[in-house]
Amino acid sequence: MKLNNKFLSISKQDLKERNIEQLDFIIITGDAYVDHPSFGTAIIGRTLEYEGFTVGVISQPNWNDVESFRVLGKPKYAFLINSGNMDSMVNHYTAAKKKRNTDLFSPGGEIGHRPDRAVISYCSKARQAYKGVPIIIGGIEASLRRFVHYDYWDNKLRRSILIDSKADLLIYGMGEKTISQIANLLKYGMNIKNITNVRGTVYATNSLENTNDYIEVPSFEKCIESKKAFAESFKLEYLEQDSINGKNIAQKHGNRYIIQNKPQVPLTEEEMDVVYNFPYTRTYHPIYESKGGIPAIREVKFSITSHRGCFGGCSFCALNFHQGRTIQHRSQNSIIEEAKLLTTLKDFKGYIHDVGGPTANFRHTACEKQKEKGVCKNRQCLFPTPCKNLKVNHKEYLDLLRKVRKLPNVKKVFIRSGIRFDYLVADKNNTFFRELCEHHISGQLKVAPEHINDKVLKLMGKPKNNVYEKFEKTYFEINKKLDKKQFLVPYLISSHPGSDLSIAIELAIYIKNMGHTPEQVQDFYPTPGSLSTAMYYTGINPLTGENVYIPKTFEEKSMQRALLQFSIPENYNLVKKALIKAHREDLIGFGSTCLIPPYPPKNKKGKLYANNINTKINKKNNSESHIETKSKIKKKSTPKPDNKSSFHSKSRRTNKMNKTR
Repeated sequence: MKLNNKFLSISKQDLKERNIEQLDFIIITGDAYVDHPSFGTAIIGRTLEYEGFTVGVISQPNWNDVESFRVLGKPKYAFLINSGNMDSMVNHYTAAKKKRNTDLFSPGGEIGHRPDRAVISYCSKARQAYKGVPIIIGGIEASLRRFVHYDYWDNKLRRSILIDSKADLLIYGMGEKTISQIANLLKYGMNIKNITNVRGTVYATNSLENTNDYIEVPSFEKCIESKKAFAESFKLEYLEQDSINGKNIAQKHGNRYIIQNKPQVPLTEEEMDVVYNFPYTRTYHPIYESKGGIPAIREVKFSITSHRGCFGGCSFCALNFHQGRTIQHRSQNSIIEEAKLLTTLKDFKGYIHDVGGPTANFRHTACEKQKEKGVCKNRQCLFPTPCKNLKVNHKEYLDLLRKVRKLPNVKKVFIRSGIRFDYLVADKNNTFFRELCEHHISGQLKVAPEHINDKVLKLMGKPKNNVYEKFEKTYFEINKKLDKKQFLVPYLISSHPGSDLSIAIELAIYIKNMGHTPEQVQDFYPTPGSLSTAMYYTGINPLTGENVYIPKTFEEKSMQRALLQFSIPENYNLVKKALIKAHREDLIGFGSTCLIPPYPPKNKKGKLYANNINTKINKKNNSESHIETKSKIKKKSTPKPDNKSSFHSKSRRTNKMNKTR
């Protein structure tokens, strides 16, 4: 079908102008409407349009007013509901459970445009607006909450979001192929209740009688009773997320079952090219212009998605449950044509901000075996050491980058979506490494060793610290040969499962020896769908059954985070308290090996920083006895945590500086 580059309908006036009496599908989303391929709503809407369906968008409706859900009338086939590009709870709250000050996916960055648990809230109102209309949920919030899951904000297990939202069907993962199949089944008259065999979906049923080739995991009730049962449930789910060797999964909730069908077959190169060749307007809808636009577009407007999926296997990342470990890639021609298109945009200044994916240098499947037999269930591709079958080759990616940077009007091509440094050093040919330093960074490279303690790194699914040190050594050697002074800025996580105070202090000493304080550090954030989150809740590594130390109280988490920035005056009290608690008073003093002096520094008014901090500890009434810490430091002087999330559909983290994992 020939498509035009107009926005999808958002009002009755749009329908009138396009002579549409009734829309086939209406997408309800927690984000503002941005017609760009980095936004799930845009991709799904354009995919349906390509299939010949009419589609409208209701963005950020008033969840307290049912009329906001009637603005486009009653859809012919279904409402499609998502929370936006992020889980609504991650969007709203920091790792300290404090309300965020901005929402980059809302007009002008304002907060308050979507509810907590947006998918559940929107489903309730959509059902109220038009009874009997099928409701299909998808996107990151639905995808990662499809099973019984630990919810950090409630500090308890929650049921599958399919059950809690009372939706008819759930789409998980990247849903273009899945929504196309469902839409055509509805078009030809199939009842939504009978759509039970489409890959990439989850449905509810009263019986397992007609379910084939499945495994049953511990029920919601068993998981509530036993953390070991939840760990076992997570492990079984984790191992079946492959389109070739994965099985259907059944999980009981009361008298019903939710059934996850096998993951959808990955898009071919040709199919990926079609998706990214849709005539997106590549910007936010004009209705937001007077409000300052949508900030989230700034980081991706001149970025190019080259592929999906990641075989890195980081424990704190939920990609295994969303995009999967199998790489799906676009052709070079498709990417180059998009790069040419970017150069024609009126505000293009010669810089392409990224050509990558969840991990930029994973352009192809990890090995030939994956193409026929799927990903290994008992072996990670890179962890604990690279698999002997792993193909380590940057030649094709380097060839692509060379072609893009030679295009007319392109001054520089950056890589910002992250490069896996252990995969980089495993490449015996340093050509890509050299050209990365020479052409694709500017002044500094943000790297993500995440930690330096091998015990914690093992739980993170990351290589040993000596691998990072080898990378670091090679990086500076290459820059010296290039006569470039380019720095490394390490990205670190505090309070990850396995990290106690002594390990946090070990990391602080490493930072001191490094010679500078990290500008951004991240306290571990337990989000649905990740292995690390399952460890956090259970105190067990689900894959091995081993017990894991968990820093859970807000007091300890605050101390561990403060240790990463021990030289910041506002952190003095917490750092000193941590050192005393760990019996490391030898690090308090004026010696060259000390982290802090015996007495707190003074602020501009001559008062001791320690006297400016009032820490109030209250035990919450829950099983984990959370401790809330309230700081009364002036807001402008408090170091803010980086808003890192495993939930972005394109990559785990997007930063203004380049980075590598």
